[in-house]
Amino acid sequence: MSLASRIAALASRIGIEVQTKIDASHPGLARAWVCFGHVGNQIVVRAAHNVSSVTRTAAGRYRVSFATPMPDVNYCWTALARSSTNSGTQRIAVVRATSDQKTAQHVDIACATAGGSFADSTEINLVVYR
Repeated sequence: MSLASRIAALASRIGIEVQTKIDASHPGLARAWVCFGHVGNQIVVRAAHNVSSVTRTAAGRYRVSFATPMPDVNYCWTALARSSTNSGTQRIAVVRATSDQKTAQHVDIACATAGGSFADSTEINLVVYR
């Protein structure tokens, strides 16, 4: 058996082992993600997985609804927002108010300036893990 054949056989065995260990329910895989922004007075969803909708509830405030709900509210989310200018004006994605919801069906996120005021962004990226 040649070296190339042995490497191919090893790669095949590794693939079979990994396939049995990592599936869609693995906690290291994102359960939902979305790339969206507020452009021209409307929400533009550029790409998404397991997200049914993004709704703007107020300036800089959004509700992301899941196509398939999370098993419970014990999920982790992280988000990033693009600055609206090239002058270094930062945008951050946060949950700031007690009225913000985190349910199995949706999560509320906010986009704010470094000064703490709500502000829209042309690109917000959200990832949810469970």
